[in-house]
Amino acid sequence: MDLVANFQRQIEQFEELGSPMYADLLRRVVDDYELGGVSSRILAGCEDLPQDYVVALPLLGAVHRMVLEGEAPELAVFYPSVGGEWDPVLGWEAFEQLLSARVPELRSLLSQVPQTNEVGRSIALYGGLLRLLEDMPLPVRLLEIGSSAGLNLRADHYRYLADGESFGPADSPVVFEDAWSGRSLVPAPGLRIAERVGSDVAPVDALSSGGALTLTSYVWPDQAERLERLRGALAIARSVPADVRREDAVSFLRNVELSEGHVTVIWHSVMWFYLRPDEQAEALGLIDALGERATSTAPLAHLRLEHDRRTPDSEVEFLIVLETWPGGSRQVLGSSGAHGLPVRWE
Repeated sequence: MDLVANFQRQIEQFEELGSPMYADLLRRVVDDYELGGVSSRILAGCEDLPQDYVVALPLLGAVHRMVLEGEAPELAVFYPSVGGEWDPVLGWEAFEQLLSARVPELRSLLSQVPQTNEVGRSIALYGGLLRLLEDMPLPVRLLEIGSSAGLNLRADHYRYLADGESFGPADSPVVFEDAWSGRSLVPAPGLRIAERVGSDVAPVDALSSGGALTLTSYVWPDQAERLERLRGALAIARSVPADVRREDAVSFLRNVELSEGHVTVIWHSVMWFYLRPDEQAEALGLIDALGERATSTAPLAHLRLEHDRRTPDSEVEFLIVLETWPGGSRQVLGSSGAHGLPVRWE
């Protein structure tokens, strides 16, 4: 891996997605790394990682967790997530001092896959569910792969404001203003989710203080709206049960069965690239096989928000795709940003 090129791509992501603090901080990490500073000791060996592994996120997340836990008071004064304000010069000095004091610990945390469980992606999933129910008005069995803490399994308990209408509970602590544009969606006041089950190779317990801390540490500190949504979603998780199992996607899908009188919905968001190509192929094969057994009274849907292409030659987008059985029809419902906003329906 070319670490500098990898970090430069992530800096562009931070700039595009609205985290000037992390963009500035990572530039300084790159400078420090190229000069042989403490960053080079922490990152030693990362050159052997796959080119698409995002090294910056576990590093920054590990430091953010220390700030949230109160273990880095000198750095906390520069982190907006705990009431501080970023200063490019003094903030970097405090960050560098922390790196120097925690080299072994930070090195050990670089292999951890970030667990963001981005709540904003519920917009695409919930809207896709509304589109599905226009044709299949049945109670829903909601099954999610790569579900992290299962916060998106509670998508129907969030409030979405769009087209002059309100979707979801009016008193929800999670509110999405201007949730989507494009094609209008029809509210589904009769929506009933009969089952919420997820799987993840390393699930996070949303009901524990440690789990909440893990999720918060991967939200970028200067993005107040994302932090507020996450905290609201964690509050909802305490009152809306969901079963999240420690299981890989393929093993989970092997045990999925259809249910008479329900539409079984398999959904996922921005997790597909974590699967090896052979795992992706097997997962799709299992879903297709399940679809062949679907009937009009026990249908199946595969709803996903993933990096995808409309055609083999088109650009990569975050596409919202819905496949339904019986019949195996596929349609692109719309597109979204990396964190769910903005969503545009087609």
